[in-house]
Amino acid sequence: MKHGKKYQDSVKLIDHLNQYDPDQACELVLKTGKAKFDETVEISIRLGVDPRHADQQVRGAVVLPNGTGKVVRVLVFAKGDKAKEAQAAGADYVGAEDMIAKIQQENWFDFDVCVATPDMMGLVGRIGRVLGPKGLMPNPKSGTVTMDVTKAINDIKAGKVEYRLDKTAIIHCPVGKVSFGPQKLEENLHALMEAIIKAKPSAAKGTYLRSVYLSTTMGPSVRVNPLKF
Repeated sequence: MKHGKKYQDSVKLIDHLNQYDPDQACELVLKTGKAKFDETVEISIRLGVDPRHADQQVRGAVVLPNGTGKVVRVLVFAKGDKAKEAQAAGADYVGAEDMIAKIQQENWFDFDVCVATPDMMGLVGRIGRVLGPKGLMPNPKSGTVTMDVTKAINDIKAGKVEYRLDKTAIIHCPVGKVSFGPQKLEENLHALMEAIIKAKPSAAKGTYLRSVYLSTTMGPSVRVNPLKF
């Protein structure tokens, strides 16, 4: 893949043989964000676990102290009082069978996160095949299957991010925007890394944090020293 001049200029700023401290990495990755839009800063963490084993899965959620910089649209599957509570808490969409039908019939996905009360999961399961591959299926581990819909919505709107291991033992997750500046970005980075370290499975052996890379949407990767977390 051929990269443009801006990308090539950004690459020159990085010593690829070096592992940068988190504060240095945050400053450096922001210098590589040269696009005309406010790029997202993302992290890629390779873990020393085997994702084929159920007891070595790493999954959870954390509220980033400075948010994600993104406006998140929340769909809540709920009925009765819980539906009213969700609307009062600021959910963008609230419904039950009507929302299921809209997704099935209109291929509607104008939302970023799904929350469901436990009694709705039988209904939501009908569209699990379409929600699952998009990472939208509500899950108790990430706090999106809950009776406390107000807290779930507030956390999501405040900057809650989900992290989960993929098949190659890597976690990909946003940690903010270029416009945040280095300090806010570093605070978010430490909050996420702390959560992932706490989520280390007891079955994991050897080095847990294998490699950590930061990058902007359009920029090259900066390697972060995993021993500094």
